[in-house]
Amino acid sequence: MISRLPLAPLAEPASEHRQRFPGGAEATLILFIGELRRSWILFRRYPLQAISGMAMTLFLFLGLIFGARYMAGPMAYFGDRLESLIVGYILWNILIFAMGEIAMGLQGESQIGTLEQLFLSPRSMVTLFLVRAIANQLLILGVSMAALMIILLVTGVRLHFPPLLVLPLLSALAGVYGLGFALGSLVLVFKRIGPLLSFAQFGLALLIMPPFEAGRSHALKGLDLLPLVPSAGLLRDLMARSLPFDLSSFTIALANGVVYLALGVLIFHWAEKKAKQQGLLGSY
Repeated sequence: MISRLPLAPLAEPASEHRQRFPGGAEATLILFIGELRRSWILFRRYPLQAISGMAMTLFLFLGLIFGARYMAGPMAYFGDRLESLIVGYILWNILIFAMGEIAMGLQGESQIGTLEQLFLSPRSMVTLFLVRAIANQLLILGVSMAALMIILLVTGVRLHFPPLLVLPLLSALAGVYGLGFALGSLVLVFKRIGPLLSFAQFGLALLIMPPFEAGRSHALKGLDLLPLVPSAGLLRDLMARSLPFDLSSFTIALANGVVYLALGVLIFHWAEKKAKQQGLLGSY
């Protein structure tokens, strides 16, 4: 007679499953700590990349400033335009890394063939790449602040750093992450968007660098509907012009950032569904 062996349970109890895969805020915190460690390890392993990036930021800006002064002549006077230009330039450098982090991360995972594995993880792709982008952003902010201090030392410009400038910076990051998810949706469908990403980075400068907030006409105020424009204007008011914090301007900037973040996430979910239906996640 063949003895009947006890069968192993087909599924783990719900309590053990929750212990292995915690949910909610705890899971997000664990994911953030892991991504922050990953970013720091890559940062230490490839220090030349960070140093060369900061050097390129410095040389490009100094070439722009000294070239403009040479063209304008020795009697050129920039007034507060130089302060506004520095704020816009540093903000542009911060945001192009934030926008490219999601799209380039997806493109890199697609090229090495690990994109489908990420979609099989218990975390959603929006949560994973958003947390990864925020973790990398902390290191980028450190490098950008070091470059900013060198620029201020060379040019002799003084900027103001009120604590409330963190709020428009967060609204700008929310909007640019939305743009990053929109570009990431193109990666899911078309795989490689290198030239388009470069075009989007320079197009971002057209939204950040010009001081649209200086004009008070209704036509220029309508530009607040464009992504990042109200956040960049509020940062210039706080840092370059030393104006008091305007709650109404921040409300517009926050609404702008949240709307574009929501639109980017919706587009990304649509592209994710389409990529799964067409079997594009496993190809590279």
